[in-house]
Amino acid sequence: MNLEAAVKDLDLYHVAIVGGLGHVGLPLGIVFASKGLKVCLYDLNKSAAEKVGRGEMPFVEYGAEPLLNEVLQKGLLKISDDVSSISRARYVIIAVGTPVDEYLNPKTRVMLDLFEKLHPYFSPEQTIIIRSTVCPNTCKQIYSLLNNLSEKQGKKATWKLAYCPERIIQGYSVKELGILPQIVSAFTEETQGSASRLFEIVSPKIIKTAVTEAELVKLFCNAYRYIVFATTNQFHMISHKLGVDYNKVRAAMVEGYGRAGDLPTAGFTAGPCLLKDTMQLAAFDSNQFLLGHSAMMINEGLPNFVIDDLRKRHDLSKKTIGILGMAFKAEIDDIRDSLAFKIAKILKFHGAKVLCSDEYAKIPNLVSKEEILKSCDIIIIGVPHSAYKGLVVPPNAEVVDLWGITTLPNHT
Repeated sequence: MNLEAAVKDLDLYHVAIVGGLGHVGLPLGIVFASKGLKVCLYDLNKSAAEKVGRGEMPFVEYGAEPLLNEVLQKGLLKISDDVSSISRARYVIIAVGTPVDEYLNPKTRVMLDLFEKLHPYFSPEQTIIIRSTVCPNTCKQIYSLLNNLSEKQGKKATWKLAYCPERIIQGYSVKELGILPQIVSAFTEETQGSASRLFEIVSPKIIKTAVTEAELVKLFCNAYRYIVFATTNQFHMISHKLGVDYNKVRAAMVEGYGRAGDLPTAGFTAGPCLLKDTMQLAAFDSNQFLLGHSAMMINEGLPNFVIDDLRKRHDLSKKTIGILGMAFKAEIDDIRDSLAFKIAKILKFHGAKVLCSDEYAKIPNLVSKEEILKSCDIIIIGVPHSAYKGLVVPPNAEVVDLWGITTLPNHT
């Protein structure tokens, strides 16, 4: 598709991404630029901007760095902390995080405030695309806000607002953007067509829906995954109480039996999206989303279950305990909302000396996995990085491996 004719008076950039240096915005911007579009990444994160400007990814994103250097050399990707930059793009994509408060209720006002702040830099000629996860009806509120702000200024404008949620596994955006279908919704057919034409450049298939349907697609997807993980985690707890190895039970369930084939292993389920989006859905449904609440209690309660079990056999105040893996999922460096930190906090509360290690995360006070193996009485696999497979553990060390990635002695 050729967008050159579409830019005309707004011809500095084809696409501007607000939150362009984050986990959602940066890979998307790189992929668009790799297709020949001129892309502006608007973000206030100075340290990330410096890294990206040097051709370095600020976080683990497989396959992104070679493309990043290519598009930087071609001049197709620019980084800006000047908000007026978004005025000079045909498409503006909003890819900022959607926060929740201390009660896990969505802070919808934050997104509305953002649009009110950006409104002076928007134009009705632009197609504005929300890519952030939002609570149902948030897009409708934003659409009304844009129209009301224009009316207050004595202007009558029909805003082109679309909602196109991302459904990417973190760390694999570059790959999945090219293979996953893209949900495209908007308040007018013209806007839906415009947003579709943009995403057709990178996506193999466009699925058109109504806006509220698209909002639910994103929330239901993450809530479903969170509930599935809670199911397998509770199966683990039940098995453990009976003295049975759940990984052996699960293996027997799934082998040659397709109806159970998608049951994941047990493990610490966390991260910046699954819990948050499940609770957004619960808040919207007046806290009647009982499955979501139950899933939260199970997944968030798993660290306590593991530690309570250890306390039955050990005086933790006399133990040195190591946690292998502090990221929230395997093979990435993102520690946001990782339950490994909750595990460490509870262990310290019970007097244990705690050592932490990770293969990817760059945070203070971590030790090497070799130090964990040498010094610890108990080793907990916090996340199943591939580097932890086949480790040789001293015979007097107990290993807690819910994931079943190891075949280590003294496994619990």
